[in-house]
Amino acid sequence: MELSLRTIKNIHNTQAINHSQTTTEETNEPQEIMPILQYGQTTLQLKTIPLQPKPDQTPVIAVDVSSIRLGETDTGILLALRAATVWKQRGTAYRYMRFGPFPIHITDQNQHDILTLFHEHNPAQSPQRNSLYHSLSAMPDLNQTQTRITSLLERWLQTQIATQTRNNIILLDGNLTTTATDQAATAITQLLQTARNHHNTILALTKITRLRLNGHNITNLLQPDPKPCLLQLDGYQAANHMRQLGALYVAKLNHSPYTFRLDTDATISSQQAVEAVEHLIGNDLITDGYPETLRLAHIHATFTANEVIGIQRFLAHTHGIKIAQRPNIRRLLFGPYGTRHDS
Repeated sequence: MELSLRTIKNIHNTQAINHSQTTTEETNEPQEIMPILQYGQTTLQLKTIPLQPKPDQTPVIAVDVSSIRLGETDTGILLALRAATVWKQRGTAYRYMRFGPFPIHITDQNQHDILTLFHEHNPAQSPQRNSLYHSLSAMPDLNQTQTRITSLLERWLQTQIATQTRNNIILLDGNLTTTATDQAATAITQLLQTARNHHNTILALTKITRLRLNGHNITNLLQPDPKPCLLQLDGYQAANHMRQLGALYVAKLNHSPYTFRLDTDATISSQQAVEAVEHLIGNDLITDGYPETLRLAHIHATFTANEVIGIQRFLAHTHGIKIAQRPNIRRLLFGPYGTRHDS
């Protein structure tokens, strides 16, 4: 909140916010790092595990974070951050807590301070202070800064929940794969360790996966099965430049035909992972094969078009910003042939 207030002061009486047609597009969709399954792999064993719901009082908590680009100023970009957590315990109503939206103005002058602040509050980064400043010496462009602070906020919130709760199932939107040199690997490892120390289990669900086995998408392997089950992929190998921090499954969580990639903590046993999924489907509503807590977390974190307009108008009113439409240079130059979307 302090960061939002401090950076927004920089845009007082600026000339314009240029916004394009991509303003309302979501930018926080988790990016899947792939491939980790090698084509033609002969050591991979496919094991189908039936699921039996275990209804009890195990709480289910879901976390999601969203960022959206509101527009451009003369000196940088203006974005908004919002996070949401949703939790459910059997026999009780769904509850949620939403953080934001927090408008942030990122410029070439303040992006170092912004990233430093987010890293300082990330417990996984504190032991590597020297490497942190080394990594910040080569600053990314402003668009990459938006992606980084969104990821840092999401990881911080996940770690806080893993620290402050016990005996829960924590759902993440995304996967547990990262590059070998990515600092996010340290954060994910710390998150998994924190969850284990507090007897929490982390399950990461990927809505759309591009992982393929012998040319076929892995989520298609379970569609003929009419009952809830898991497909365990034993023997897969990650490429040398990647780190797979979770055990990989294909999950069919109810009788619907939809299946999803599921990553669990690789350090827990297969039996513990299966039991966690059975507690999930026994204590949370599963619609179209997807947990309701995670669906609600996405809904509460995502920005709608009306909200984007409202935030833009609020900033224009409070800071005297003139909102202007950015001219489409490609359309001006090439007419109907300038159809490629600007980044």
